[in-house]
Amino acid sequence: MTGVERHLDEDEFIVSKTDLKGRITYVNRVFMRISDYMESELLGKQHNIIRHPDMPRGVFHFLWERIQAQKEIFAYVLNLAKNGDHYWVLAHVTPSYDPAQNHVGYHSNRRKPPPDHIAAITPLYEAMLGIERRAPDPRQGLADSRAYLSDFLEQKGMSYDELVFAL
Repeated sequence: MTGVERHLDEDEFIVSKTDLKGRITYVNRVFMRISDYMESELLGKQHNIIRHPDMPRGVFHFLWERIQAQKEIFAYVLNLAKNGDHYWVLAHVTPSYDPAQNHVGYHSNRRKPPPDHIAAITPLYEAMLGIERRAPDPRQGLADSRAYLSDFLEQKGMSYDELVFAL
């Protein structure tokens, strides 16, 4: 990791589509530019090819539960470019359907998040990541991280969506 942060322009959107297993089926040019990957390096690969190791697994687990239940989600996500640079996005992930209304995958639009929103969500993510890293194994770390997120939201008296939109 380089420690260099990349930024989207205010009017840019990263767009990608995946199948039900999270394999990339479409990326736009903004995705390729900010991630430093060519289309041929992305199509057919798991979307987690851009997962940053400092992004809590508990957040992704929560995200996957939501979209697999065919519900949309907004989430702040730290991603990793091919060369080791990083970039933050506000992701909006929705289920995709074919003309017969069969659930066939997921569609994600990502945009530049306000810096103060990232500053506000970072302590939560750091706490979750610390829990995951201190656990005796990855499975326990994920469970403990998710429990921490649930407890955090309960203490705040809000849902995850309310937290994201309150920032």
